[in-house]
Amino acid sequence: MVSIKDVAKHAGVAISTVSKVLNNYPNVSEKTKQKVNRAVEELNFVPNSVAAALSSKQSGRVALLIKLSDASQAVDEINMQYLAGAINQAVELNLDVITVFYSMIKNKSVEEVIRYLQSQSITGLIIFGMSKDDKVLHDLIATEMFKIVTVDAPLVNESTSCVWINQAKSQYEVAKKTVKENGCKSILYLAGKKNGYVTEERLKGIRKLAEDMKLPLLVRNGEFSELEARKLTFKYAKNKDAVVCASDLMAIGAMKALTEMDIFRPVCGFDGITLMGYAGKQMNTVRQNFSGIAAQAVNEMKRLLEGGQGKEIILNYELVRMKYMDIIC
Repeated sequence: MVSIKDVAKHAGVAISTVSKVLNNYPNVSEKTKQKVNRAVEELNFVPNSVAAALSSKQSGRVALLIKLSDASQAVDEINMQYLAGAINQAVELNLDVITVFYSMIKNKSVEEVIRYLQSQSITGLIIFGMSKDDKVLHDLIATEMFKIVTVDAPLVNESTSCVWINQAKSQYEVAKKTVKENGCKSILYLAGKKNGYVTEERLKGIRKLAEDMKLPLLVRNGEFSELEARKLTFKYAKNKDAVVCASDLMAIGAMKALTEMDIFRPVCGFDGITLMGYAGKQMNTVRQNFSGIAAQAVNEMKRLLEGGQGKEIILNYELVRMKYMDIIC
């Protein structure tokens, strides 16, 4: 069976270029169109149903691609908020959506993933939790065969948009608030997962703050793990004045360690998950509206399916000090 990859190789162009020609994108030279069309004829390639649907601007089924964490069930709260927001908005917009888990496709080639998505009549994909290491997703986005919206991954092309908050700015602001409130002179920063897009941006924020305020900064990777944050706090917090964490889960781990050590250090988190209110202390955090972010991603998907071009969308956030009374029902 001839694939789009075979056509691209035969024509001497990228897969994304073949996709653009098949879907009648503008700004493709006549020479390139002729090369691709000639390759299609010579290989007897039949364009797939996805390309046909996109070409005719028909809205098809949208997949919500979720990457579950195997580290802790606590972070599933975020994914559940994503799903609720996306599904509710899809119903409002009359979009057909299904849920796909990353574990189902992570070991497949991009050609196998394309065939799998085609078999499910999927024309659009909303990706939650993508990292720099997810090669098959990067390859899929590069083909531009599907309309894609990424959440928390700044990847944009003609067929792909991204939705997120300003990670660097929000990390800067919540850390600055915590440091100034407590007169801190040095910071232990517990970063997230290596090769994560949000980790990279939040690191920029804390490093800028340390530079602006001339504060010694020690950075360690907590991997978004409560247990790892606890270990790192035991090891390094005695010699630092504040513990700034790139997630609420790590902030809870750090706070528990400080309690066991019987020392006080101000701690702040990031995300605004419900568990933060049960931590027993009031901590500053960045509250993201995960349900609203997912709803915006669905709105953007609708726009792409109707012929719009990809773009970056920056949403709002809040700096909050979560308390138990804020989250009980």
